Amino acid sequence: MAKGPDAFRTISEAADELNVPQHVLRFWETKFSFIRPMKRAGGRRFYRPQDIAILRGVRTLLHDAGYTIKGVQKLHKEQGLRRLVAAGEGDLSAPAGMDEDRAGLSGSKLTEEGRERLGAALDDLEGAKQRLDALLKRS
Repeated sequence: MAKGPDAFRTISEAADELNVPQHVLRFWETKFSFIRPMKRAGGRRFYRPQDIAILRGVRTLLHDAGYTIKGVQKLHKEQGLRRLVAAGEGDLSAPAGMDEDRAGLSGSKLTEEGRERLGAALDDLEGAKQRLDALLKRS
């Protein structure tokens, strides 16, 4: 039996609905302070319908509209959660000045290949940082 539209979603259900892996949702929590699912005993995450709407907007901006993490952070800071939710509902119209900021580098135009290469490099750097942080905690 399918859950109702107002039911909370587990991380696996949210990931399936958004078509992203679960680890991506956990990663986004570290990058976007406005993503805060409810956590129950044992750290189990439960996503409310409004959480899913916000995540859908983040996914649309990052995967479909070409924004970087910094670009989405800036959009949130300047325009709030409503703008992110609107993006998830298909409103990808960019506010004035945002076209240049999509890549996080004002005035620069990146090709799709360049964007992918930068994303891969960022993922590598994030992984290295996590490994270094873990090593520092042991010391």
